[in-house]
Amino acid sequence: KPQLVASNDRFCRFLEEYCPVVTETYYPTIWCWEGRVQTLLRPFITSRPQVQYRNELIKTADGGQISLDWFDNNDSLYYPDASTRPTVLLLPGLTGTSKESYILHMIHQSETLGYRCVVFNNRGIAGEDLLTPRTYCAANTEDLEAVIHHVNSLHPSAPFMAAGVSMGGMLLLNYLGKTGRDTPLMAAAIFSAGWNVFESVESLEKPLNWLLFNYYLTTCLQSSISRHRQMLEKLFDMDLVMKARTVREFDKQFTSVMFGYRTIDDYYEDASPCRKLKSVGIPVLCLNSVDDVFSPGHAIPVETAKQNANVALVLTSCGGHIGFLEGIWPRKCTYMDRVFKQFVQAIFEHGNKIFSM
Repeated sequence: KPQLVASNDRFCRFLEEYCPVVTETYYPTIWCWEGRVQTLLRPFITSRPQVQYRNELIKTADGGQISLDWFDNNDSLYYPDASTRPTVLLLPGLTGTSKESYILHMIHQSETLGYRCVVFNNRGIAGEDLLTPRTYCAANTEDLEAVIHHVNSLHPSAPFMAAGVSMGGMLLLNYLGKTGRDTPLMAAAIFSAGWNVFESVESLEKPLNWLLFNYYLTTCLQSSISRHRQMLEKLFDMDLVMKARTVREFDKQFTSVMFGYRTIDDYYEDASPCRKLKSVGIPVLCLNSVDDVFSPGHAIPVETAKQNANVALVLTSCGGHIGFLEGIWPRKCTYMDRVFKQFVQAIFEHGNKIFSM
């Protein structure tokens, strides 16, 4: 059974009643239960539900643009009135977009419940042009704040929550730690977030993890910016950036410089959500597996979470990073998908039971 960490008895009872999946035994797929194997195989094994998006480009204060992909769910039987249709903002991982299979599954789950979804694609990675020499990072929440304000202004009467995966979860936690209760979001769900970036990069630099994940992730980061080389060369030595062989080297030469940090350690400290967890002011459910090499079990801030009545951690012993595969042939629904569906439904349909806490 997962370990449920929540200091607030009311929040705990709420989850047990309306999100019972967090108390059920999670049985990982028997032939790929190990965390690294789950992480590697999930993108290839899981299906890719068909989703028709409506794209919207919004301008930012600094002259940039952000690509939003909307799933309006206009055929919703439960919420035919678009003005009050519950809305879920989805934040993909480090180089992820609205096309990731885990995002498509979240939208599929939301569709069956009648909800609307909007995917926040980080700058420059969803096919849109960079209008300024700036991309994104886990610590800077300005773009996310602009997106949340924009979505809320379009549908001010609609219940509104967010779900972030991996770096998307880190960004969402950092935003919530900064804003406290001063946010239009009712609640948030976080999946496979890296809680302490120092511990995450150290884990990813172990020889086998570097071979399986770090080098590939670094090349993905480089690929995501190479299309914008002409714009970025105004500020960066792109030849040096393209020589990076680890995420840490990439962040040292590119990310930390772009966002004005004196050192990479300053950036990693600011990007680590464990430092801001005490300030989260709305109900947040966080799912992690303790065998996740991107977010090692010993770095999950269990004691800090116990100090905030708004926070609940669900910790599984297996599942890897955005894995959580279950069943003999895990093509469709993962444990993570079930947690997402039940928690979102619990918040939108029974949330008044915890908002008074």
